[in-house]
Amino acid sequence: MQHPEEQPLAGGNVSAGVVRAGDTVRRPAGPWTPAVHALLTHLHEVGFRAAPRPLGIDEQGRQRADAGDRLRIFADAYGLDEAERRRLVPLLGRRTRAMHDFLREQAALGTQPWATLWAEGHGDVWRSDAAYIEQRADQWEKALLAG
Repeated sequence: MQHPEEQPLAGGNVSAGVVRAGDTVRRPAGPWTPAVHALLTHLHEVGFRAAPRPLGIDEQGRQRADAGDRLRIFADAYGLDEAERRRLVPLLGRRTRAMHDFLREQAALGTQPWATLWAEGHGDVWRSDAAYIEQRADQWEKALLAG
């Protein structure tokens, strides 16, 4: 059952069933959810506010996380000026592609845990995330320069 305030979200690496509900993002949970929540909780506890903060599981069994403006918070925290913010978006695309390449290379060498992550499809996720960033560079830049 979708709540009236829910707005379906598209794009990224998993879009089926992802919605924004108020100040939260909700997405289908899976076997990875406890590990993802543990990582995000740790990041939040050590003061890294550019990652979403997990808020548990909703009544429909979906992951809940805050929907803050994380990239802008990150840029603000580092005091990035307009020129640095404009350079950030292409950098994000390059770094995301570099992670894909790293996973591919480590998987080819049989290095764990990277080989397992590659076999589970994480390389595809990094590649699609890089494409998502690059295809929407104007939107990312606009968000970084807003406010």
